[in-house]
Amino acid sequence: MRQLYLSLAVIGAILPYSQFIPWLAEHGPNIFLLFTQVFSTRAGAFFGLDVLISAVVSIAFIRRQGQRDKVPMLWLPIAGTCLIGVSCGLPLFLYLRERTLANPC
Repeated sequence: MRQLYLSLAVIGAILPYSQFIPWLAEHGPNIFLLFTQVFSTRAGAFFGLDVLISAVVSIAFIRRQGQRDKVPMLWLPIAGTCLIGVSCGLPLFLYLRERTLANPC
């Protein structure tokens, strides 16, 4: 499962950024425009709110479960969630957790 989680974390970083980098190149770091475009339709708002709520839940889970299982570098999946998204942060945490559980210190 470790390799699957790591692969999914990489894919979860590459795919979203494959869409975001061209947008960023065209519009620059315009956060207002980004949120305006994401929430300009009800369908976009649905996905945007779903992702925001999922990110909050994922960060809470990463912190709680990570402390319980003594997973090192918890900042890394939290940063991955905040800077890329749940598609990267959650599988990265699961990878780190599996690695920790397989090699207890």
